Amino acid sequence: MKEKALGTSYKDGEIVIKKGSVGNCLYVIQYGKVEILDEKDGVEIKIAELSESDFFGEMGIFEKDVRSCTVRALGDAKILTVDKRNLLKTIQQDATLAYRMLEKLSNRLRKTNIKLTESLMI
Repeated sequence: MKEKALGTSYKDGEIVIKKGSVGNCLYVIQYGKVEILDEKDGVEIKIAELSESDFFGEMGIFEKDVRSCTVRALGDAKILTVDKRNLLKTIQQDATLAYRMLEKLSNRLRKTNIKLTESLMI
């Protein structure tokens, strides 16, 4: 594995974000994988699986609300935390970053809409 100076290492099964916690940053996966989990009636529901270069937790930057899901490492992972100030500074230096983030968010929304439509048809 390529070791990077920044970022936090997580072991398999370790919680990165806990649903209901307060957050004000986003996370970028430097290597490894995470799973996004929700819970209904005490049962975990896997929402998504993300890997290297994916980001999550962005709602903590754009909304003043608690975390909507739990994120857990799948195997060893190294994850970089980015606060709002650093994100905005980086976007000012490279505006294409904002476009790429919006593109990714749009893709996630489209997939969610498809899953929702399919679940309503069952």
